[in-house]
Amino acid sequence: MRESTVTIKGQTTLPKDVRAALQLHPGDRVRYMILDGGEVRLVRSRPVTQLAGLLKGRTDRRASLEDIDEAIAKGAAGE
Repeated sequence: MRESTVTIKGQTTLPKDVRAALQLHPGDRVRYMILDGGEVRLVRSRPVTQLAGLLKGRTDRRASLEDIDEAIAKGAAGE
């Protein structure tokens, strides 16, 4: 388990292996998702333009909310 210290300004440095796992580079943005139970998930934020084509191959033109959520999750994960 990795950890870092929070400064008086509320800032912290992400450990190198965390940055590598998220494929983060200077200037990249991250998103914090607060989960039930007080856990927080940190993901690399991606521009919406990178989500284009994630629903390709579908035979119908309508996507369910579950399909959209799955596509957003895949885009955030870099798949």
